Parts: sequence; C-alpha cells; structure tokens
Amino acid sequence: MTQKYGDDKVYAPGTVIISAAGEVSDIRKTVSPVAVNKKNSTFYYIDFSGDSLRLGGSALAQTMGKIGYDVPVVKDAAKFKTAFDTVQRLVKLRKLLAIHDVSAGGLVTTLLEMTFANTNGGLKFYTDGFKMYGENDLVKILFAENPAVVIQVDDAKKESVEEILDKAEVKYFPIACPADERVIMVTHDDSEHLIGIDFLRDVWFRPSYLLDTLQSGEECARLRFDNYSRQPLRYTLPVGFDGSLASRGLDLKRRGKSGVRAAIIREKGVNGDREMAYSLHLAGFDVKDVHMTDLMSGRETLEDVNMIVFCGGFSNSDVLGSAKGWAGGFLWNENARRTLDNYYKRNDTLSLGVCNGCQLMIELNLLGYGDKIKPVMEHNISHKFESEFLTVNVPQNDTVMFGSLSGVRTGIWVAHGEGRFNLPSKLDDYNIIARYSYSAYPGNPNGSKGAVAGLASADGRHVAMMPHLERAIFPWQCAWYPRSHRNDDVTVWIDAFINARKWIENIKK
Repeated sequence: MTQKYGDDKVYAPGTVIISAAGEVSDIRKTVSPVAVNKKNSTFYYIDFSGDSLRLGGSALAQTMGKIGYDVPVVKDAAKFKTAFDTVQRLVKLRKLLAIHDVSAGGLVTTLLEMTFANTNGGLKFYTDGFKMYGENDLVKILFAENPAVVIQVDDAKKESVEEILDKAEVKYFPIACPADERVIMVTHDDSEHLIGIDFLRDVWFRPSYLLDTLQSGEECARLRFDNYSRQPLRYTLPVGFDGSLASRGLDLKRRGKSGVRAAIIREKGVNGDREMAYSLHLAGFDVKDVHMTDLMSGRETLEDVNMIVFCGGFSNSDVLGSAKGWAGGFLWNENARRTLDNYYKRNDTLSLGVCNGCQLMIELNLLGYGDKIKPVMEHNISHKFESEFLTVNVPQNDTVMFGSLSGVRTGIWVAHGEGRFNLPSKLDDYNIIARYSYSAYPGNPNGSKGAVAGLASADGRHVAMMPHLERAIFPWQCAWYPRSHRNDDVTVWIDAFINARKWIENIKK
C-alpha cells in the first residue's frame, strides 16, 4: 500500500499497519478439520493431557450455570510436546485425511463440527478405547475438554500411522468410523444413542442467525440461515483439465523477460495488487506497477503495454463510495484521461477490473455499453461487506480470457460491499462472463440481477468482475477444493491469464 510523489514513495499513507507471521515449511501441507467421505477410514483420539477426563471449566458446566473446580491439566509438558511433534510429523508425511482439536464443547462437539461441513454421511462412535483406560462415564467422554485431537486416517495407512504413534509412546486409540446415515451413532456398553447432525447444525447456526438479523436485517439473515446447507460447493472442470504447471509451460521460478507487458493500475487504498501481479507474472507477463500519480503526472503513458488490470481494494477508503474517487482521478485529470482514452482506442489491448477495479470500470463505462443499458454498481442487499468463498458458473462465451472456461463451475473468493450489478435492460443485452451458482443470497452475495458476477465488452477484450480470480489460482488458496480425487498444481483460473498472454502474442506476430 504505497503512493508515489515524484521520485518519493510513501508507504501506507495515514495508516498504521501491524503484521505478524508464522513460518511454515510448505503451505500445501495442511489438513482440513472436515471429515472425508471415505468408507475405509478410522478416527483416532490422541491424548495431549495425560490426565483423566474432567468437566471443570467446560462448556457443559457453564450451560448448567456452573464452573466447577476439577479441571483437566497437562500432566507432563514433555509428553505434550512429543504428542504435538508426532502429529506434526503425520501432517508433514501426509498421513491424515482430517484433524480437529478437542476444545470448547468437548469430543461430541468436535465430531459434530467435523461432519457439519461434510454434507454426506455420519459416524459410528464407540467408547471402547476410553474404557480401556478406565473411563466409563459417557458424559465425561462426550463433554470433557482435556487437550486432545481427533484424526481421520485412511485404513491403507493405519499400520504406518500406528507405528509412528507407538514409537513416540503417544496415547491414542480408535473411536469412530464413517457411516452412511446422516447421524452420529454413539455405542456405549449396551446402549446406542443417535445424534442428528443436520438438526444440531441448525441449532449451532442459530446464534449466528440471531446476530445476523441485527446486521443484515431479518430477510437476508433468514435467507442465509435457510440456504447455508442448500448451497454446496460443487465443481465442474473442463474435460482434460490436468491442473499441472508443466502442461501450461508455467515456471514458478521464472526470472527472464517474455516481452508481453502488463500493468497494474493502482490508487491509494488498493490492496489486491501483489496477488494480481503474481498471477500475471506466473502466466508469462512482464508486469509493472503504475500508480495513479504516474498517470496524472504524465510519467506513464501505457503505450508499451497490452494489458492493464485495475485491482481490488478500497481506493480512497471508499469515502465517496466504491471507486468514485478513483474514477474522479481519471475524469478530472487531463493526463490520466487522455492516457486511458488512447489505450482503449487501440485494438491490441486487453483490460480486467476486479472488485474495486470492476466498480471503476463500470463507473467509467469502459465496457462500452450505451447510456440506456449502462450498468451501475450498488450496495449489497445485505447492506454490509460480504467476504466468502463460493462457486460461480462461466456461461458459454467467446471472450479472450474466459472463452476456454465456458461451462466451468468452480470456487472463487468475493470481498466487497458494493457488488450488485444494476442492469437496466434485459440480460441478453449484456455480455455475461460469470454468474454466481445460486440465485439466492448468500450464494449470490450481493443480490445481482441474474446472479451476474462479471461482464465483458461486446468484443470480449475488456472484462469487469466482482469475484477475485487472482486469489484462487492455487488449490491451497481455496477454502475448499476437490482434493480427494485431484492433485492439481493450479486451478482453472490461471488459464484466464494464460489466454490473455497468448492472445497478445498472436496479435503481435
């Protein structure tokens, strides 16, 4: 977040930014807390405390108006460290399908949370392992909050996982296996108890719904509550899409020049420039940073670039409305206006606006729609900022960037407050390149007519879209990706940038 004044660069003007980071060896070596639909798998309880199960200080106690005095402790810090390090080793070796800590609410809450976001199947839970260590109180088994984790292991890897745990002398035992029914079946001694997952998920979600009514109003809060389990993330990827870097000729370590130039256009407050620049770079562009002050002063003319991208963020802190101040920088500065006009008069150029950049392109009508059908961006119907991971459909289209993605349904991030496309004419009058997969809120996060998420110019060279494709070019960036049957290096979104580079290469021949 920088601004240029002549040769001087001011970092984050008027803003104090405090950041902290923790180093990891490989961001891709992560494990989801969501149970995987795999029949031949086993759930294990791994103890970190070395203490007997105790209910003092638990969520259960608090729901009964108590606190309790008999609280669980960590008996041996060295064994705690060993257990933690051993689990980390299992993660690093990719031995685990899922992992979830036992924390507030105890083991039953852990198992429910592992199945809430998995819309198919349930669990068969048995208490034999606890009884083996002398614990037969079902209430303590289900609700004690002793430090522990639950892991899910593919049965094909059970032997190696148990060998690693045994060698480290970590206390563990199996507690569950997948079930076809949407319940958690608790088997204890000679009794069985059925816990309805979907029913309790509604109970779990209800406090969020009640808070949401105060923020979004009753209508949107009710839609979110009604639809959260009816709008699953589903993917439809192109036939033959292998998701590999090699097949696309991409190099994560590329340092040389390609000769295909793109520019990131920024205003103060824009914050999506780094990931956008990297997406372009990975796709084969030589990318340069252009701030509005460069355009206003005449230092930058865009004559040497064939693609410009207006990035997401909050230009001018949205004080005048989203992208209104940014648009004013073009409208009321002769140098910036002339440079932009000259760029769009050329027939060898492409442009992309994402989020705040989309709002800018719509405000300036850079897609070239006539006055009678010109789109307008308005506030989300929830009247609040929406940030979530959802899916979009790419309809049949012949645009430069998204033509090859026709028919795709895939995940993407949204993060905006004014993302609703107000389209004054019929939908057929617009070149639509993306629609949210669901017409109702929150799958359609802003209430756009026709669930429209992005538009293109009539010639397919210029695109304005609200979702952030640059924040979902790698599977590990996605909140969910079909990893159970895919091992992709990149997502289909990188192809949009590759398509742009190839188009420019062809037109320059």
